[in-house]
Amino acid sequence: MKMKSNAILRIVPAILAGVIALTGCSGNTSTSSESGESVTGKTVNLTMSAWGNPAELKIYQKGIDAYTKEHPNVKIKLIPVASDGYEQKLLTQLQGGNAPDVFYVGDATMVKLVQNGTLADLGGFMKTDNSYVKPDEYADGLWGAAKDGDKIYGITMDCSPLVMYYNKKMFKDLGIKTPQEYFDEGKWNWAAFDEVTKKLKDAGKQGFIGETWTMETWIWSNGGLSYDDQGNYVMDQNQKAREAIQFVNDLREKGQIKYAGSLPKGQGLDAMFMSNQVGIVAAGRWLTPMFSQAKNMEFDYIYWPSNTNNKMEPVQVPIAFFAVNKKSKEQEEAMKFVTFYGSKEGQKARLAGNSSAVPSVSGIDDIVTSDKTIEHSQYLLDAREKGYANGSLKYFKGRIPGLSERVNEQYDLLLLGKQDVDTTINNITVETNKLTKEHETNK
Repeated sequence: MKMKSNAILRIVPAILAGVIALTGCSGNTSTSSESGESVTGKTVNLTMSAWGNPAELKIYQKGIDAYTKEHPNVKIKLIPVASDGYEQKLLTQLQGGNAPDVFYVGDATMVKLVQNGTLADLGGFMKTDNSYVKPDEYADGLWGAAKDGDKIYGITMDCSPLVMYYNKKMFKDLGIKTPQEYFDEGKWNWAAFDEVTKKLKDAGKQGFIGETWTMETWIWSNGGLSYDDQGNYVMDQNQKAREAIQFVNDLREKGQIKYAGSLPKGQGLDAMFMSNQVGIVAAGRWLTPMFSQAKNMEFDYIYWPSNTNNKMEPVQVPIAFFAVNKKSKEQEEAMKFVTFYGSKEGQKARLAGNSSAVPSVSGIDDIVTSDKTIEHSQYLLDAREKGYANGSLKYFKGRIPGLSERVNEQYDLLLLGKQDVDTTINNITVETNKLTKEHETNK
């Protein structure tokens, strides 16, 4: 879809062109949201923009179809936009006054739109009977920068919590104890991860392929913090955070993990996993459909290894939001549609039979657990409840425009072996202080 948000652009990565229009029959209905009829009774035309590959567009279509079936006088035109350049196009449209009525918003883009005042506040509407969903139906960590007190600028349409995937067949064939066996013993920790990746390396495989954007989860897995619960930057003073960054870098130097950014062009962690070159990778649920179709491969999820007394520490939760244009001429109908799209009914229509995302709303977890082909799907739900979206107070950099990208640039230099841990933390601190000050000044 999480989610420049690198996580979110991963969930919906493909470049598209074209327009898909979904239309219902025109009707002359009366007012009543409970009956599924239109608020006004007139024919209403809405436009919606989103990024996505053809398979994902079909999923979006299911949500639109479900809404227009209940509201036959509403016509919704879906306008696919290439993921590369999506943010800039949306910002330009909003500035020019010709943006769609509703649109997807990446987690890193949300703060920019909140700051420039181009999004409608959904908070008041969501308290009314016309809203299909209430704020308390979502896990607290999923709001990111979209919620400020009672003001709500976007709904988390679904999510994809970060887990690790491991190649069960590879572990079995090599006679290596699986992450799940360690977990069942209460020993799935950093020491076990170190041991497993070393054995995989010694067997001629890559142990783990990592990415810059997952570093926050490593920090949390050690009980460390980049930001405290009030959103204050503390990483430069937090020894646990430094230990986590050092741990990852040490494993890279020992050859037990590989940085995805150092792989040859055209060679990704997903392809390496499917070709049995690597034992463990990390991602949200978006890799599941691809892996499930791979022949002669068995895989499962495992929760992130912890270096604390807790078996499960928070993880990152890549998300994207669904928002309403503040200047939409059909604002009430747009708000109804957006709340439907992110409700139990809307998410069930989109996600049933689709294994690439996890519901962000409570009450339909069976969409995930009913997938019996993967033994431990429950870890995705555990991660959703314990995790944080970019822009949460504990993951505050997502509320500072451009900061996530600057931080990832520093981790990139570290994992390419171009700078050490102390230099990396110092540079992140400088960038954080600079951009935070600029953000506060521009408020």
